[in-house]
Amino acid sequence: MPRRSSKAERPAGRPAGAGRTSARQARKGRTSARRARAGRTSAYEAGVRLLARRAHSTAELRRKLARRGYEGDDVNGAVARLSGLGYLDDAAFAAGHVRRRSAARGPLALSAELAARGVERRDADAALARLDPASQLAAATRLARRLAGNRRPAGYQELLGTVGSKLLRRGFSLGVAREACRALWEGTAGPAEA
Repeated sequence: MPRRSSKAERPAGRPAGAGRTSARQARKGRTSARRARAGRTSAYEAGVRLLARRAHSTAELRRKLARRGYEGDDVNGAVARLSGLGYLDDAAFAAGHVRRRSAARGPLALSAELAARGVERRDADAALARLDPASQLAAATRLARRLAGNRRPAGYQELLGTVGSKLLRRGFSLGVAREACRALWEGTAGPAEA
């Protein structure tokens, strides 16, 4: 009995892989199709589609539209129209970003994130001013509890060295990180040893 191959027989004279598209060719096809669509739609329509997915800062939207091949004048017109209609507002974007991310990030990290997204300093400062010290401490304490996990540190200094340093890297101030670690230590083991 002849062996059956699990692979389909290739017709004679046809090279391997003929008729198939590679992943790179498929990506090229999608990219060229996207560029063709970008030529048919206006920068305003592309901006509306981007804003429908998530909020963007003005600088982010400008960057994305330019990357998609729209001319500078078209991008400026689209941004002006979207801002005029109230769809694009850096102050509201900054406030929403701070509200969403303040449970896991401190004000220093949030300020850096907003600067990286192109939000002006005054808008970022106004959004960060809404963070009161009590809510920062509560967020840092919850995060410290999660970062400590089930590990039982030998002392307060060890807790401060491990969890406190992680809180600092996430943008909390030194005072808030110390207070969060102190609250965590007092809640688990008793008085903090200096």
